[in-house]
Amino acid sequence: MSMTSTPDAPSVRRSRRFSERSLRFAAMGGWVALRVATPPGTEMAAERDLARVARRIERWAERITRFTERSELAALNRERTLPASTVGPSLGALLARSSQLSAATAGLVDVTLLDARLAAEQGGPALLANAGWRLAPNGRRWRVLRHGAVAFDLDGVGKGWIADRAMGLLRRYPWAMVDADGDVAVRVESGCDWGVAIADPRAGDGDLGVLVPPPGRRGMAFGIATSGTSVHRWVVGTGWAHHLIDPRSGRPSDSDVVQATVVADGALVAEALAKAVVIAGADAGLRLLARARAEAAVVLLSSGDIIVPAAAEAWLS
Repeated sequence: MSMTSTPDAPSVRRSRRFSERSLRFAAMGGWVALRVATPPGTEMAAERDLARVARRIERWAERITRFTERSELAALNRERTLPASTVGPSLGALLARSSQLSAATAGLVDVTLLDARLAAEQGGPALLANAGWRLAPNGRRWRVLRHGAVAFDLDGVGKGWIADRAMGLLRRYPWAMVDADGDVAVRVESGCDWGVAIADPRAGDGDLGVLVPPPGRRGMAFGIATSGTSVHRWVVGTGWAHHLIDPRSGRPSDSDVVQATVVADGALVAEALAKAVVIAGADAGLRLLARARAEAAVVLLSSGDIIVPAAAEAWLS
């Protein structure tokens, strides 16, 4: 099946040097697309591999999604007022990485903002986090220790985490892509002709640029993620609100950044950095990208200006 992407997500331009196999399916409240380049004679095996990877993704998503009451995350959130809960290894590993990303972004990436997001969607007052949490190993499982009521929203980081894990299952292919609803993990070998187009939210068919990995990045997996205020938004009062909650205010962020696309070592890191840039604003966001040593970034401002850090020039075709 063909791949489609969300309006603010990168889209992968097709290589003409290989045949391809792809698979697209619903997961975590959005869509996941898998695509691989298939050398001659491997097409049928590729279809089997994609189906196998899709089943693994569905099992991971069943544990960490908030869109079904049967998930492990939903069970964890039902216990939000308890001082401690036990979770399995997959959800625990994702929560551990989320805690690390929160520290790396000075708290701008905060997975405990579910109540604030739901309040914003309903036009309610701002909700500032007044609780804390930490993890403790418990054999192969984890203990989630709370200081107050804590509810988790893992949508963004969960999709990046899934994209990275699924990419590890597609190492045999010369070119592979996992698009977890806009959080993209990619690996490409030499000889593949491809590019990742960054959609311009101001124009339905336009692009802000096309990312092409420089020679030194061929053969390595990396992540591309776009975050912005132009999708997942709604009307509140006389204006617009959106899903990117600033943990400092408890409200949808109101910075000078409309959209940020980031290239990093993995889709999860790229997702976290892109979100942090939108929330932080251009000046603080660019300093954050420099500290994090992001591979590349393309940042669209509310003024219409586009910022491309010097490191990104090698990636833009």
